[in-house]
Amino acid sequence: MVTGTGRRTKAALVAAAAVLTVGALAGLATVLAGAVAGSAPTVTVTPGMPVTVVLPSGASARTIGTILQDAGVVDGADLEAAARSRGVTGLLRAGEYSLETGMTADAVVEVLLAGPIEHSDRRVTVIEGWTLAEVLASLAEQTPYTSADYEAALVGGGVTSPYLPTDLPDGVPPLAAWEGLLFPATYEIADGDAPSAILQRMATEMAIRLDREDWSRLGELGVDRYQALIVASLVEQEAKLDEDRPLIARVIYNRLAAGMPLQIDATVIYAKGENTGRVTAADLETESPYNTYRVPALPPTPIGTVGQASLDAAADPADGDYLFYVVVSADGAHGFSATYEEHQAKVEKAKEDGILP
Repeated sequence: MVTGTGRRTKAALVAAAAVLTVGALAGLATVLAGAVAGSAPTVTVTPGMPVTVVLPSGASARTIGTILQDAGVVDGADLEAAARSRGVTGLLRAGEYSLETGMTADAVVEVLLAGPIEHSDRRVTVIEGWTLAEVLASLAEQTPYTSADYEAALVGGGVTSPYLPTDLPDGVPPLAAWEGLLFPATYEIADGDAPSAILQRMATEMAIRLDREDWSRLGELGVDRYQALIVASLVEQEAKLDEDRPLIARVIYNRLAAGMPLQIDATVIYAKGENTGRVTAADLETESPYNTYRVPALPPTPIGTVGQASLDAAADPADGDYLFYVVVSADGAHGFSATYEEHQAKVEKAKEDGILP
């Protein structure tokens, strides 16, 4: 299946990346406070779940109430009423706060009056589409630790995830079990945070995203959550434009249902362990459970980190009978086809337009 999209580089940083805390706050859910009244859906959560909320500068008590309600912390109207009754609506300061879901309004007011959490200025960034090896190498560049330190934290059991697979096929190294289970974002860390604390924050954030995703279509799609995460990792590698993600996911699911090999170049690149810029005919014969040209199934694990847009696409793919896609414009947009003849016509047109070699 011709795609022509290629791998992303470190320059493809996440615009407006979330700032997520680690260390003492490891394991907390994060809700960014870019929301305004009515801008975000209310999330049903379990009481007592730790949440870090960042309140924006200049937010009114009503806006703060909406943000905290969307985070599942407290009823917004109750919080506004409690702050007003105590005469402290003008004393609620911007910043990051450590809270829990299902708190009382008075308890939240007490936390907000105590002031925001103070952190160091150190941050680390993980990018969508990075392989685990790239993630650990980058963390080594951004912190005092080595890649080996991070590997030891993952393999040695210092980091946990409810989604960690335990039945990988022969030939897949134990470290690969962590592929795709670290959420890509910008994380704020404190001096002295150990590799296990940094990685646990990323693993917890990914688990939270997976738990909050709407998986109501899993039965229809014929996959479980972990398999959908694998699909999302393929979408992450293949799509450049967000509007293409649900369509690429649909092609993957259609091919799986039809028993067709996915034939995704990114899986061959992952199997080889290096990206030389192009996939050759010889590369397509690579012996690996990740080579979707030879194995008519999903890879055994994700092949890179997964952003929210790709996760959403895997959970809720577009409708259609598409089985092929190919990049058709300079901005990376894809054309989708239900038949091989339609696909070949798009390939030839892309070559004529200079999009494909």
